[in-house]
Amino acid sequence: MREIISLQIGQSGNSIGCKFWESISAEHGLEHTGTYTGQNDLQLEHIDVYFNELRSRKYIPRAVSVDLDPGTRDYVLQNSIGRMFRPDNVVAGQSGGGNNWARGHYTDGAELAHPIIDIVRREAEKSESLEGFQLTHCPGAATGGGLASLLLSRLREEYPSSMMSTFTVTPAPKSDTVVEPYNFILSSMCLIENCDACFLIDNEALYDLAYRKFKLHTPSFSDLNPVISQVMAGITAFFRFPSHSSLNSDLRRLSGNMVPFPRLHFLETGSAPLIAGAVERSVIALPELSASIFDRKSSVSIYKTTEPEEQYLSLSILLRGNVPFDEAQTQIHQARLASPHHRLSDLIPEETQVSQCPIAPNKLNMSAALLGNTTAIRGTFKHFNDCFNAMYRRKVFLHWYTDEGMDEMEFAEAESNVSDLIAEYQEMLDDTTYEAEEE
Repeated sequence: MREIISLQIGQSGNSIGCKFWESISAEHGLEHTGTYTGQNDLQLEHIDVYFNELRSRKYIPRAVSVDLDPGTRDYVLQNSIGRMFRPDNVVAGQSGGGNNWARGHYTDGAELAHPIIDIVRREAEKSESLEGFQLTHCPGAATGGGLASLLLSRLREEYPSSMMSTFTVTPAPKSDTVVEPYNFILSSMCLIENCDACFLIDNEALYDLAYRKFKLHTPSFSDLNPVISQVMAGITAFFRFPSHSSLNSDLRRLSGNMVPFPRLHFLETGSAPLIAGAVERSVIALPELSASIFDRKSSVSIYKTTEPEEQYLSLSILLRGNVPFDEAQTQIHQARLASPHHRLSDLIPEETQVSQCPIAPNKLNMSAALLGNTTAIRGTFKHFNDCFNAMYRRKVFLHWYTDEGMDEMEFAEAESNVSDLIAEYQEMLDDTTYEAEEE
């Protein structure tokens, strides 16, 4: 079995992480005590990917919870599924990071890095065949940005052959935290250099989705986190359950299929149907599902509708449910051709990849998740890079970071690295456009 160690970092990372574990525990037939009460043998076949089995025949998450704020420890352990977590796998500081990336990376966070790595090392030693790591975080904060970047670089050094993946929730553009552009760009440099697959989730897209689909004018984190957990559960289902193909059956295969160029590993995510609240059971037909997954409203990564010339370097649909695979492929192919926003790049002559897992999510007869490596993702980085430059030119709040021992040159290096990434995505788009004009 190819195990994955999950790290949920910061307040946002832990609140999302707890919801994720609640979702996949239910899918695997586990009670909040870790006791298996399911009735399907497939629920246990690959459960070791994310869970450790105890001698008492109970299952606990292979998870490490981290935050500089001491209050998060109580949140995790007193959560509805808090009894499933190992208390000694929850690490908290003495005070919050004050949204200062440098504090999470160089001072307060650096003091926690060693005991955290010790816990990770212990979990890795218990694994039969460790595949990699999954970090859940928001890079706009001190812990989710600075400490998460530090841990990611340390893990890359200690486990160079293991896969590094993240579920990264980008800050909302209208956030009240003025230094978030600094934190995001500094974190992005680490994600570019040390990550193999970064699943992006955009806060603005989530708020827009909550307003349009769920009619919530002022959604709370308790409204948005279940949506994120649906996306995470849909993507990871193919690691957790047997599937009809080996296309995306583990993290390494998924990364190999979705990332044609090593630095361009930032992936759009989407899910359909998206549900909220206490829904008893929802039934959806395959044609409706196929059309919904290519609706831009199903994406939780790209808020603004992209221009028609944007291209996909790779595109994969992860289908869950017991439906005829050939019929599903046909319906998805037709729906993709009808979508004005999902044009495949001529540089990558592949059709949409379709994988199927027979285990549907709870409360649904079938669902689909979308993964896309698209040139449109550069818009997220360009937005924060522009905000970063507007502040950095005037040295606004820079002393908050240098006072923590950070070198000012790191700001210039991070900005340059992200600018290069934007240019690389633009180059892929320009090359495709040029070839189309030549023809």
